[in-house]
Amino acid sequence: MAGSGCQPGGKCLTFEPKGKFREIAVAVKGMTILWRWLRTRPSPRRVHLALAVRITVAAILALVAAQQLGLPLPLWAVLTAMIVTQMSVGRSLKATGDYLAGTVGGAIYGGLVAVLIPHEGEIALLVVLVIAVAPLALLAAGRPNMNVVPITAIIILLLPGMTHASPAASAINRVLEVAVGAVIGLAVSFVILPSSAHRQMRQAAARIIDLMARAQAALIDGLRRGLDTDELHRLQDGIGQGLNDLNTIAVEAEHERRARLSSQADTGPLRRTLLRLRHDLVIIGRAASMPLPEALAARLESRLDEIAQAASTYLRACSATLLAHAGPPPIEALERALAAYEKDVEAARADGLTRVLPADGTERFFAVGFALEQMRQNLIDLQRVVEEWGPKDTGD
Repeated sequence: MAGSGCQPGGKCLTFEPKGKFREIAVAVKGMTILWRWLRTRPSPRRVHLALAVRITVAAILALVAAQQLGLPLPLWAVLTAMIVTQMSVGRSLKATGDYLAGTVGGAIYGGLVAVLIPHEGEIALLVVLVIAVAPLALLAAGRPNMNVVPITAIIILLLPGMTHASPAASAINRVLEVAVGAVIGLAVSFVILPSSAHRQMRQAAARIIDLMARAQAALIDGLRRGLDTDELHRLQDGIGQGLNDLNTIAVEAEHERRARLSSQADTGPLRRTLLRLRHDLVIIGRAASMPLPEALAARLESRLDEIAQAASTYLRACSATLLAHAGPPPIEALERALAAYEKDVEAARADGLTRVLPADGTERFFAVGFALEQMRQNLIDLQRVVEEWGPKDTGD
């Protein structure tokens, strides 16, 4: 914010901000330093630290705003600002919409019940409480995003007895307090260290692909020596949890797209491709529960090693290029390895090595071939998806 200028004679003038402008300059400089430090942190930790900063700022601003506006209970503004300040802009948009809709609905219903049904005594109050809560609890049970509706109705019904305000005034104040907190929380999500759900989607997908690269090598190696159930679960569970998290982030990313806050690639093709690749790994894992017969393992060992190496290298390259916004890596090495494997399988069948297999062994052997072919198709799809999320996808 400070500036300087030099006169022709060489004398330089320095301008320093004064008063409130100096305070603003210090705050901006502090935020700039904080943001630069956060960018040096590992990605998950950076996201968590940025969220902590946003929640803290939102709580402080909500309290100040509520006090300046003279709202009777600033607590609700502060709590609302903290609730709607979420991990990403897309999640904050959804939380704000749900919370405002639930608050307005609960305030209207609770206010009407409180005004229209007398409840002076304890028994009457219990009856009115049942009337107010029961239908809204049923609504919230079917629509979890509306769980604030019965809570708001309870507050509107019971709070006037503590504050000596009318039910109508209590409902209006509640809506105003929540609206102030929601607006501030959403504004902070947009302005203070904003986090895009699409960026989180990219990072989560890259982590899943990297997990698949490691699992792929271990599962193909297991075709020779066999894998026990615990080892199979260890390889697969992390991928499954990652896909669940990815689906959650994708919903937030689509909120950003619908609000025209992002023009990035559709999340659907990426999610579906990773899910199909996970299914391929599950099929290979089932086949790897027991090793291949010794004669087939000896014939195909080198080809399986080539496939494991090529597939893992390709998946790791896809993970890296997805993070780097780069174009997709070449897939020709993997296709050559799979073609060589298919050729050796045909040779093994011609030599009669598959005729001596038991029924379950034959089933596992051909399931591996099917899974590898499906994997090839799905990795080609992954190449296309990475290209969609690549250099053309410039915003984040």
